Amino acid sequence: MFIDGSCPRPLGRARASGAWPGVAVAAVLAVTAACGAPGGGSTSAATAPSGSAASTQLPSAPVTLNFYLETGFPLAQKLVDEFHKQHSNVTIKVREDQFAVLTQNAPRVMASADAPDLIRLPTIVDSAKDGLLANLDGYATAYGWDKYSSGLMQQLRVGADGTRGSGPLYALGIGYNVTGVFYNKQLAAKAGIAQPPATVDELEADLAKAKTAGVQPIMQFNDIGGINFPYQDLLNQYEDPAKIADWVFNKPGATLNTPAAVKAGDQIAAWGKAGYFPKDANALDYTTMMARFTKGDGLFMFNGDWESQNLEKAMGNNVGFFLMPPATAGGKYVAMCAPGTYAIPAKAKHPAETAFFLNWVHTNPEARKIIVDTNGASPGGPPSLPIPAVRPGSVVEQTLKASQTLSKSGVAVDFTANATSGIYAGTIKPELQSLITGRQTGAGFAEKLQSAYEKELKR
Repeated sequence: MFIDGSCPRPLGRARASGAWPGVAVAAVLAVTAACGAPGGGSTSAATAPSGSAASTQLPSAPVTLNFYLETGFPLAQKLVDEFHKQHSNVTIKVREDQFAVLTQNAPRVMASADAPDLIRLPTIVDSAKDGLLANLDGYATAYGWDKYSSGLMQQLRVGADGTRGSGPLYALGIGYNVTGVFYNKQLAAKAGIAQPPATVDELEADLAKAKTAGVQPIMQFNDIGGINFPYQDLLNQYEDPAKIADWVFNKPGATLNTPAAVKAGDQIAAWGKAGYFPKDANALDYTTMMARFTKGDGLFMFNGDWESQNLEKAMGNNVGFFLMPPATAGGKYVAMCAPGTYAIPAKAKHPAETAFFLNWVHTNPEARKIIVDTNGASPGGPPSLPIPAVRPGSVVEQTLKASQTLSKSGVAVDFTANATSGIYAGTIKPELQSLITGRQTGAGFAEKLQSAYEKELKR
């Protein structure tokens, strides 16, 4: 079950190389597609935004596409290389910029006469409202994307009023991530923990066991607010996911100044007081967190499947993964998840060829394998297509199964950090830092969060 197209990952996604560039604007999408048809082989027509036919036929004549992508992610370049290998008449030139530079330059670049054919664009609302993005509904119809899970597509739809969840389709994902909890199996055994927790209460009991056994319970960065992962994991279990989606999508009247938000905040504060987070959490960056966890410092780490391949290489069979457990036994799983979001600018010179590339990413066997092998994410696409094989028993297999579980019987929600452009850096980060050090309460956190949200939206 997907709530209003909700499913998350922080803006730009955490990276193994160190920077965590966009937690603030996480794009959170459905983990996998629920239904659809491959397309891409035959010709078809649909109404494109310009009124022309949306063709699914790749021309045989030489063509050069220009992509504007984020520095530091090998996935997109690997896909580009494979696409050219299969379609040698298509040359794709890739320009890369650091995440902050890319997001700052995106409006100007898309408005120029030399707009790229594809751009990595985690936040699409303003660009859609400003007419900078191509309406992809024609291609969605032609290729069958509109038959994918509504949760997959709604996240990337923007209405005329700027509310996400409905309206034209303005982007598509490449790789669909799911978040949860990684754990060190040897440390779990040392703490007397035999299996992943089935409820939030069992998770808390495991944290206490780890502390008693002299094991660091949680390894989590918070220099820029990474404890929003466990905070929202708790919020997801206590609050109606539809209300969280409404808040992230900026629907009128939406609020997170609720008893559930207060409860989640108080629990995070209690975890801080109990020493479940590292003593230097507020100074701890993402890269250092990853290094410590892979070296065995920390039982649990709240993170996403984009790290599963890295953790597999570093820890082998000693690392496991589970979805955040529900509040009550047998309850639905609720998790943040998201894809890397890519858009075709309205001024792109080759929108049809670029749409063909995006469809190929979702349906071509080799492309799907590249996505899984590179970062362990689900490749999305039609559910009739198999997930590429991975090593049995590996953490990558566990994250892929978690993605399938969430797709079939769980609820995917967007990151609260994506609600507005300033909510993460301006409010979530500093208030979480105060929360785990006893300078803020759950009630105060929820009040500050809602107040900043309304001020930014000028409500």
